[in-house]
Parts: sequence; structure tokens; C-alpha cells
Amino acid sequence: MGNISSEAFILGMSALGAGIAMLAGVGPGIGQGYAAGKAVEAVGRQPEAKSDIIQVLLTGAAVAETTGIYALIIAIILVVLQPLV
Repeated sequence: MGNISSEAFILGMSALGAGIAMLAGVGPGIGQGYAAGKAVEAVGRQPEAKSDIIQVLLTGAAVAETTGIYALIIAIILVVLQPLV
């Protein structure tokens, strides 16, 4: 196997790390889908509480989405800014 430069190795590992970081987007997607399903069930059971249910759903979705946004920021830093080179 040929020798690669340390810079090429770091760039490759940065790209791999960015891909792994983006796997963190799977969790918020599953969690938000589950929460939305439960909210629809709750509205079906108690239509008069629709506004309260939607308010709690949107607050929870915003909190859950922060994990995916953090992962995206890390991936962008690793790919675009290349901090280790």
C-alpha cells in the first residue's frame, strides 16, 4: 500500500467524521415523527385541546431538532473549514 501524506489522511478522516456526524440526524427525525403521531392521536381524542397539544408539539420538536442542527454545524466545520489542516 502506498504512503499518503498526513494532510490527505486528515482530510479523509474529516470527511468520514462529517458523515458520521450526519448520522445524528436520524434520531431527531424518528423522534419528531413519533411525537407528531402521538399529537395526532391526542387531538383525535380531545379536539377541544388542539391548540395546547400543538403548542407542546412544536416546542418539543424545536428542542429535538437542536441535536440535528448541532450535527450539521459540526459536519460543515469538518468539511468546509477543515480545522485540523
